[in-house]
Amino acid sequence: MNDHFKYADERFADLQMLRYRLNGFEQLTLEQKKYVYCLSQATLFGRDIVFDQFGAYNLRIRKVLEAIYTDFSIDHATEEFRQLEVYLKRVWFSNGIYHHYGSQKFVPAFSKDYLKACMQQVDPKCLPLENGQTAEQLFELIAPVVFDPSYMPKRVNKADGEDLVQTSACNFYEGVSQQEAEDFYAAQKAASADDQEPVSYGLNATLVKKNGRLEEVKWSAQGRYAKAIKKIVFWLNKAAQYTENEAQKEVIALLVSYYETGDLRYFNEYCKRWVKALDGKVDFINGFIEVYGDPLGLKGSWEGLVEYVDEEATRRTELTSQNAQWFEDHSPVDPRFKKKQVKGVSAKVICAAMLGGDEYPSTAIGINLPNADWIRAEYGSKSITISNITDAYDKAAQGNGFREEFVDSPKTLDMITRYADALDNLHTDLHECLGHGSGQLLPGTDPDALKAYGNTIEEARADLFGLYYVADRKMVELGLVPDETAYQAQYYTYMMNGLLTQLVRIERGHQIEEAHMRNRALIAHWCLEHGDAMRLVKLDGKTYLEITDYPQLRQLIAELLAEIQRIKSEGDFEAARQLVEQYAIKIDPALHDEILARYERLHLAPYKGFINPMLLLQYDGQGEVADVVPYYGESYAHQMLRYSSEYGTLI
Repeated sequence: MNDHFKYADERFADLQMLRYRLNGFEQLTLEQKKYVYCLSQATLFGRDIVFDQFGAYNLRIRKVLEAIYTDFSIDHATEEFRQLEVYLKRVWFSNGIYHHYGSQKFVPAFSKDYLKACMQQVDPKCLPLENGQTAEQLFELIAPVVFDPSYMPKRVNKADGEDLVQTSACNFYEGVSQQEAEDFYAAQKAASADDQEPVSYGLNATLVKKNGRLEEVKWSAQGRYAKAIKKIVFWLNKAAQYTENEAQKEVIALLVSYYETGDLRYFNEYCKRWVKALDGKVDFINGFIEVYGDPLGLKGSWEGLVEYVDEEATRRTELTSQNAQWFEDHSPVDPRFKKKQVKGVSAKVICAAMLGGDEYPSTAIGINLPNADWIRAEYGSKSITISNITDAYDKAAQGNGFREEFVDSPKTLDMITRYADALDNLHTDLHECLGHGSGQLLPGTDPDALKAYGNTIEEARADLFGLYYVADRKMVELGLVPDETAYQAQYYTYMMNGLLTQLVRIERGHQIEEAHMRNRALIAHWCLEHGDAMRLVKLDGKTYLEITDYPQLRQLIAELLAEIQRIKSEGDFEAARQLVEQYAIKIDPALHDEILARYERLHLAPYKGFINPMLLLQYDGQGEVADVVPYYGESYAHQMLRYSSEYGTLI
């Protein structure tokens, strides 16, 4: 690593590839580095799982495209080949043929005839042919999936009033309607209503209908995805040889038991033990975790992350976690919904060492787990902010003209330049460490009562908690912000994003689909409508945000936080539906056109993702591992092809 590290790499479609540095990795002990290496292997072996989860045809389409891309008997200099290359790079990025954020199907810019001709030209041994299938038969199978815009058009459909299961292309249900799925899991919950430790029903299984009967196919070393999961288990067991303490060893053993059996009770035990395993410098996330990819919010997409502590930055998050009870007590929500005793809140700033599954190539900048509300309440949670990822975003964005184009005045721009990056990190800390861990459900409230709206409401709740407290005098007292006005930079950039600039990520004519984007739109539009703290103004034909009363805006944030916590705590589905449908989804077409035109003139890509470093083993004269060294020179295409070759297990 050196001072000339290149953060920005290639760009294609609406995507910019970045690199992240493993800051301080060389300071880890050799045993810690070996631990990171083995955990990284376990992370990379989950890649095929998430491809299959995001669409039943994704793996076959990927393999077909890779066979064409690497066949040099096909002319690589034609425009159709170049368009196929862009399409393949998008498929790699999104773990399938659907946009990673908007979830709509990509439109290929090469022809159906071109794909057919290429498939007939490549060596059939390179194609994913099954049971005597010919290349032409495989083409006929995948052609409508790739080219027909009306066939399986969206990975996750959240449109109110439609059957969300049958109209979503994600591969979590087979031959099942939304009502059947909801009834199936409602019956499971009712049958176990008296259990002291409920499991997350449906989290790790495909729900299928066989002979008119519903049943689950578990994702385990004995069930679906067995080939991939066995590889994950192998490397987890290898990693157990290099753990820093017995607690980490116990965590791995419980996760392995869960993978081998598919029993969600083991997952509960793993989560409880993982939350308490705080002493090591290295940690990881590995499994079926987040449920945003399921329209019903039940099925966990596979994800992996290997991390090590950024000790200097962690001092910031420790201040917030140490004061968690104070924040809970002073929250502006109804006392009925507050935790009387906040347990086990831990927060660290970490460096990512390897990204995998649904965390790769696009990744979160902060994470709070586990997701089960009862585990949070009884055992606590872990929060992380990923410093080397946010650092890469910041370094790559320097001087790109974005803020100058969309901020309303030089005075506001100066304020943002001075405070915004630090306040963004603080808001992420508060969102993950305190926001997700705050509040409680009333007794008897179903954690899944908000159904398709649950993810948006939960993200809004955490964001509002962070927004409310980033403006509190407590932040100044703790030394986390320099003065009592610094929060205004965060308020401005957040509201500008929710009202205006996040629209650059939406195609013309589309609505807002992704839960985090819906959350930001909900908060910003609700605050715009419920007071006169801010307004949208026209200057020289351009729309800008103007905030005239920051204290009033904070009061509006408090009011909305109180209402959203009530909705969450009471499981008020109808109130959640009304909030999301009214404020979080619709887009003004004229404003959208304006924002897109202004953004296009900046020649920026609205989405960013990451190329992983390679972790290279170095050996001594006796053939023993002497070091693990990160290498940053691998190209995006080489990495993706290597991953398909080395970690491809399911096709």
